[in-house]
Amino acid sequence: MRVIAVMNQKGGVGKTTTSVNLAAGLAEQGKRVCVIDLDPQAHASLHLGIDVAGGTNSIYQVFAGGKTFTEVIQLIEQNLWLAPADIDLAATELELVDADGREFVLRKALAAAGASEKFDYIVMDCPPSLGVLTINALSTATEVFIPLQPHFFALQGLSKLFETTALVTRRLNRELRVSGVVLCLYETGTRLAADVTDDLMFFLEQSDPEAPWANAQVFASKIRRNIKLAEAPSHGTSIFKYDPASSGSQDYRNLVLEVIAAEQRIRSADQQPSQKAA
Repeated sequence: MRVIAVMNQKGGVGKTTTSVNLAAGLAEQGKRVCVIDLDPQAHASLHLGIDVAGGTNSIYQVFAGGKTFTEVIQLIEQNLWLAPADIDLAATELELVDADGREFVLRKALAAAGASEKFDYIVMDCPPSLGVLTINALSTATEVFIPLQPHFFALQGLSKLFETTALVTRRLNRELRVSGVVLCLYETGTRLAADVTDDLMFFLEQSDPEAPWANAQVFASKIRRNIKLAEAPSHGTSIFKYDPASSGSQDYRNLVLEVIAAEQRIRSADQQPSQKAA
């Protein structure tokens, strides 16, 4: 099972759009996928047509200890499940501040639910902050995807994200790595977008080989700016259902195929230590 945290501390860069459409595209390809909405704004839940109201189970109840992970997930469509969020998640920061093992609540909940046997992918939509919810995601994840708008200031924020993943890797989760950067809101034909992309690729190539982002790739599938991607959430569905012929649908489908193609590379990398030991 691949557990992917989609994160960026800056809002408006395509984080939720990428989380939802990546998950929906993987499900379309026959993968069993669960989206975990960890943002109190619940945008991923709304994007998938779920408005958590009174009486509806949410991921908050897992953090509060009132429900199991299995009890809060909902089947959205074939191969696609959702653990929805609600505004109560905002209280998690305070409620867990003194709790022992607060960084591992989500990891333990997934293990208790046998998630690795039920799903091929878990995609976590992280809040645009580096608090306890994001730390729980990073402590649970095997991979981080970073949606990035190709602007100058985005590169400065990227260094903070890398520092956070390095800290979590050292202290909480040795398996964590940054595996990909998704360029969103991409404006083809502009010099700025091309320059930022080149700078990003150069930075990654020059990285310390021991860093958790050392093998990160800049996905070749760039998500172009497309009004249909902005419209789809208001219809409570993915871009593939809302407008399958749009450029947004084409871009995310290409990204999904790249992510699936990386599975074999990940398996090979995971096998290398055991082969050396043998």
